[in-house]
Amino acid sequence: MSKLQIGNVTLDNNLILAPMAGVTDLPFRLICKENGVGLLCMEMVSAKAIYYNNKNTEALLEIHKEEEPVSLQLFGSDADIISEMAKKIEERPFAILDINMGCPVPKVVNNHEGSALMKDPKLVEAIVSKTVKAIQKPVTVKIRKGFHDEMVNAVEIARIAEASGAAAVAVHGRTREQYYAGEADWDIIRQVKEAVQIPVIGNGDVTSPERAKQLVQQTGCDGIMIGRAVRGNPWLFAQIRAYMDEGKLIEKPSNAEVKATILRHAKLQLQYKGDYIGIREMRKHLSWYTVGYPNSSKLRQSINNMETFEELMASVEMIFG
Repeated sequence: MSKLQIGNVTLDNNLILAPMAGVTDLPFRLICKENGVGLLCMEMVSAKAIYYNNKNTEALLEIHKEEEPVSLQLFGSDADIISEMAKKIEERPFAILDINMGCPVPKVVNNHEGSALMKDPKLVEAIVSKTVKAIQKPVTVKIRKGFHDEMVNAVEIARIAEASGAAAVAVHGRTREQYYAGEADWDIIRQVKEAVQIPVIGNGDVTSPERAKQLVQQTGCDGIMIGRAVRGNPWLFAQIRAYMDEGKLIEKPSNAEVKATILRHAKLQLQYKGDYIGIREMRKHLSWYTVGYPNSSKLRQSINNMETFEELMASVEMIFG
């Protein structure tokens, strides 16, 4: 696969793990790194939470040397606070700083943050330009197609980001109104790619190696960002690399391989988050890992009662032997 240059950062390949709140924590990122992803994006972090020294934010900022390079994503709506907090944390070992302008959840949008920023081009310009001037590391922006069907302005926002000094832009081919429903519009990614000179990263509906190749062919995008499709399926990155590099379709991992990955993931959760939180965080991942396997629906009925590593192991044995 081709390398990807973002500012002064060179990625070994152009596969990128999308930032997902409650999903792309340190343990999951390490699992994805083992499967050959080029860049790992962390869970989004509130710039205001850093400003007010929120005690829960420190864990979100943790980065392990083995997962580098990493993109740290901030969200907020105050250009001064975002830029100042970017400067405050710049010594941390992230390679790229991303600004979230795509999150669709109401509590974020109602604060004029996330995808709500796409309704305010002047604020986008202020946030990006001030942050670029505040730090030495590359600044990127993640956007959507638009806020709703009557406001499809990804091209305009991408041009503003580029003019303000952004090193790359990631485009999710859905509006905020769509959330994650319906098909992603890859043509808007193509339009953005044709409108700017900085790297464009395509995001949305890449669920297989074939779809990854189609995204690049249809849009000309420089990077491939994958989110929901790798929940419970981190092997997708390795499968895409094999297909893009050698034209080979790798078979799904064996039951033994899936089982080993789940147990390794669970141990990482316990290592970094402790037994109580670690097992509870692992519940959703176990649901994703086991989709489609015999007895998995029965497992998901009892998964919320799982409280120990031994119970998790017993459940994994029930599914994978």
